[in-house]
This record gives sequence, C-alpha cells and structure tokens, in this order.
Amino acid sequence: MFVNLFMAILPRGYRQLLIPLAIVAIFLLIGTAYSNSNEIVGKVNEIKDQGFSSSVKIAGIPMRTKKKGSNAIKRENATFITLARNEELEGLLSSINEVESRFNKDYHYDWVFLNDMEFTMEFRKRVSLAVSGKAKFGRIPEEQWGYPSFIDQSRAADARQYLKSIIYGDSESYRFMCRFESGFFYKQPLMDEYKYYWRVEPDVKFPCDIVEDPFKVMREKKRLYGFTLALYEIPYVVEGLWDATKEFIEKYPQYINNHNAMRFVTANKDDGYNLCHFWSNFEIADLDFFRSEAYEAYFQHLDEAGGFFYNRWGDAPVHTLAVSLLMDREQLHWFKNIGYYHPPFQNCPAEPEVRRELNCDCPNIPGAVSDDWFNFAYEANSCISQYMIAIGKDS
Repeated sequence: MFVNLFMAILPRGYRQLLIPLAIVAIFLLIGTAYSNSNEIVGKVNEIKDQGFSSSVKIAGIPMRTKKKGSNAIKRENATFITLARNEELEGLLSSINEVESRFNKDYHYDWVFLNDMEFTMEFRKRVSLAVSGKAKFGRIPEEQWGYPSFIDQSRAADARQYLKSIIYGDSESYRFMCRFESGFFYKQPLMDEYKYYWRVEPDVKFPCDIVEDPFKVMREKKRLYGFTLALYEIPYVVEGLWDATKEFIEKYPQYINNHNAMRFVTANKDDGYNLCHFWSNFEIADLDFFRSEAYEAYFQHLDEAGGFFYNRWGDAPVHTLAVSLLMDREQLHWFKNIGYYHPPFQNCPAEPEVRRELNCDCPNIPGAVSDDWFNFAYEANSCISQYMIAIGKDS
C-alpha cells in the first residue's frame, strides 16, 4: 500500500529511474549474502583449525569441532568426497551424521563436495557445520559434465529411448555423472593435495562403529582400492564395454599387470565379462592410481568408444575393470567389517562377536538370511566368492 502511494506521488521520470536502481540493489543483496555464506564457511574452517570446544555455534547452529586440548590422532593425507545436488541436502546431512558419529568425530578428515551447479548458501552453511573436518565446495567445469565433441547426440538420444525401461536408462544427467566419476573426479583442483579418498553418497548408513582408520589400513597394507559390496551388473547397460576393454588390452599390453585380478571379471578374456563389479558408491582408494598413465589411457579409450552415451556404462564397472586389470590383485581390499547400507544392499560383519564389539545396528531387510542381520556378501547374487577366487583365497 505504502509502496503504491509512494510511486504515485513520484514524478514519472523518477519512477522510471527506480526500476533499474531496484534491480541493482537486488543483485547487491544477493552478492552480499553469497559473500556472507563464504565468510561463514571460512570462519567454520578457521575455528576447526584452532580446535575450539564442540559447543561452538555459528548462525545459531551447533558445529562439530575437536575439543580444546584433545590428543590429536594422526591422520592420513585423505578426504571424503561427495557428488551432490542442492536438493539432496537432507539426505546428505543424514549420511554425514552417520560418518561422523561412527568414525570421523575422532579424526576430523576434510570433506570435498562437488556439484555441476553452484551450491546454495544454505547448503554450504549447514554442511560446513555438520562435518568435523574442513568442508570444501567445488563446481564441476561444464566441459566435464556434458557431451564431448565426438559424440553423436542424436544417436545418444536413441540409446536413451531404447533403454528407458532400465533404471536410469533414459537419463541424460546420469550418463554425465557416470562419465565424470569415471574420468574427472580425481582431476578436480580441490583433490590435488590428497592421496586417498573415501566416496560417500546421500542417504547411506554406516550401522557399525569404525574403530580402525581405513585410510591407515590402505597405506600400511599398500592397498590401492577398497570396497564393501560386489554384485552383478545389469547386462544391457554394459553392452560393448568388454569388447572395448579387450581392444585396450591388445593395444596397450604394457599396462596390464601380470599379477592382476582378471578372474574377478572373467574366466578368460575371450569368454566375456561376467558382470561382477565393486559397487562404487562406497570406495576408498589411492588417487595416484586414477592419476596414473595406465588408468588415463584406459579412460580415454572407453570415452572415445562412446559407451557412456550410446549405452549406459557406469563408473562402477569401469572402475572395476580398471582395478582388476591394471593393478596387482594384492592391492585390492575388502572392508568386510565396515557396516554399510545403500538401498537395497548391505554389508554387515558376519561374526556375531564382531557385530557386538562394533555396536552394529544393521537394518533387518526383507529376505535376510537370519532374523536380526543381513549381509549381502553371502547372497547368491553377490560377487564376493568370485573376488576371493580372483585374489587366491579360495579354490
């Protein structure tokens, strides 16, 4: 009402001037708010560096920090990494709480968050306060989240239509994600300083305490790739992937490790891909493997084949084939006692005494092998038995 009255008594020329001035004011307010959001994130990280009490609050929200005078636990050169969108905030906060309460509250590892869009102010603030280490936010470059120049987009659209009855079969963004997770996540500037990463996704659970630092396990045992779940892929979505991989083997024999774990993915390279893969929504790995000349050559070979778009090749089978062929099988590691639940599959320690020691609260899932716990590793459609054969732990 007052705005209308004010506008009515203003001369016409002044009214026309007010419109652009109002637009400029709005942009200034947005810029100030965004700057304040970055200042909050910076302040949170500064407080964590100083080791303030965990009772500290920023913008009225309690934040996770280490207590003053607490004995510092030696950390590895490692970070968590999550690819997430702004609308996944609540699911992500749930995952962060699981990780922090079961493990990271004692270690305060950093956490890198990536998005193909800018993170909102609310996302940055709430996530920064939820993690006990430093939170770092990055936007994925457009050229890494889209079609490379050599892809026939009309053919790619036909492929999505053909596969629309399969989960994510008609999704364009899912293909962008799979290609990014296959060939670009480790190239982000925010990842440059780290040697190891632990991938975490929104809406996952860690139902057991994690009492041993997995990053330390990786370093001390000289492991390059760690996982919890291994299962069979949908046949239709990886058509052509094994053929492209065989071409790579023939073209670059120097990259194939003589002590590899090929038996995890095939009995013989001429027999075809058996569809086993490590479920990459949980993986702990050495970034230097992905930065290697061998892996980069493999990714480039697959990328040029076009299967990320002409089919629906996922990052899980791509990572699996790479680690099974390019590294020594002794460098793989099954974290069998890390409880992990990503719908609809779960890894839970098999031994009752271990579950008690780790305070496990593994959800009871329909079809469980017993009344109070469930471990997918021992189900018929798990590939753990094939993994054990591949590393020589079974006959």
